[in-house]
Amino acid sequence: MHSETVRLDPDKLSALYDQLGEAGAEDVVCRAIEEMAVRLTHCERLWRQNDMANLRKSARSLIAIAEQIGMTALARIASDVTEAVDAEDAPAVAAILFRLMRVGERSLTAVWDQQDMTI
Repeated sequence: MHSETVRLDPDKLSALYDQLGEAGAEDVVCRAIEEMAVRLTHCERLWRQNDMANLRKSARSLIAIAEQIGMTALARIASDVTEAVDAEDAPAVAAILFRLMRVGERSLTAVWDQQDMTI
């Protein structure tokens, strides 16, 4: 099992709280976490079905969501997935996708913990 460093941009979360207030920011973060969990699972399913076009779309959508709540590492890795799909490099897609899954799981936990500290 690989260990991945999870990077959260606390300034991004702070700005979200400043801009939307506590209730609004918590709502955005909760929705983003739920959506990311769904999309990560969807990405894996699309890979197993060898549906690269939709895998690319799903990974691209993760980038915007991750950036919105300060998950910089996750956004970067999702971008790497799209680049590997574009290059038609199946082994790279598989490796990067499973890295995305590992970092995604840890990032979701980290942002949840970060949110608990700000409440």
